[in-house]
Amino acid sequence: MREISLDRLKTLVAVADSGSFADAAQALHLSPPTVSLHVADLEARVGALLLTRKRGEVRPTSVGEVLVERARRLLADAEQTLEDIERHAQGLAGRVRIGASTGAIAHLLPQALEAVRLDHPDIDVQVAILTSQETLDRLRRGALDVGLVALPQTPVAGVVIKPWRRDPVMAFLPAHWDGPKQVTPEWLASQPLILNDSTTRLSRLTTEWFAAAGHHPTPRIEINYNDAIKSLVAAGYGAALLPQEGQNAVLDERIAMRTLRPSLWRQLGIAHRTGYSEQATQYVLDALWALQEGRKTGRTRGAVLSG
Repeated sequence: MREISLDRLKTLVAVADSGSFADAAQALHLSPPTVSLHVADLEARVGALLLTRKRGEVRPTSVGEVLVERARRLLADAEQTLEDIERHAQGLAGRVRIGASTGAIAHLLPQALEAVRLDHPDIDVQVAILTSQETLDRLRRGALDVGLVALPQTPVAGVVIKPWRRDPVMAFLPAHWDGPKQVTPEWLASQPLILNDSTTRLSRLTTEWFAAAGHHPTPRIEINYNDAIKSLVAAGYGAALLPQEGQNAVLDERIAMRTLRPSLWRQLGIAHRTGYSEQATQYVLDALWALQEGRKTGRTRGAVLSG
């Protein structure tokens, strides 16, 4: 079955609106024979007369009126579709999928997302709470566009990983505990602990920190939701080791935060797929790098990350 050409439909609407083949030809920058051919093709396709000539004026038949009405909708939809696609291509609209941990989502991403919203309000940023390994796997499969992952990571084919920020790991203690000003592995290993489970990079970091001092404590509970961990610390259930994510994060008054001796650092990286990145993705990457540099993005600023 032959498809109906949008060009043919556009010609039919022009003839119906002008009431003249010659005027439609002039408006469309076509020759009169071409206009006649377009209408004849449509009539052959639908198997009915679409236009009649009466007293020198061209008018749609009843079938023609139905097709003209539908053609107007199709042409309007096609035009809107092209405008939408152009906005996507220019990065003025689009969808960007980000994977990150709960801590990054709570304390780091909001500033970047606000910058994107202010500069590019039609970009839809979708955020998924994932471990670093889940994020990298989804990036590899093309199910994510950007990821915030703990470093170091084993290289992943098709994925670029670059260092982004370095945050100190702190001891979070119930405020009523009589804890030292600087927390050591020896002291903390003797306390009830709330730690991340072994699937996370933070768990491996803290395990190595304890092991370097000859300790291998067993936590009371393992959980990968930092805000839930802080709630348990506030309730006096135990102590935790967590990154200090965001200098302005408000700490529950029932929690005391202490530095570690020796110090421990959690590094985060930005990951994205190699090759071409859509402009909307570049704007999100730009906002993340601007956050690292302690400044705001500008509307005219170019992206700093390419494939």
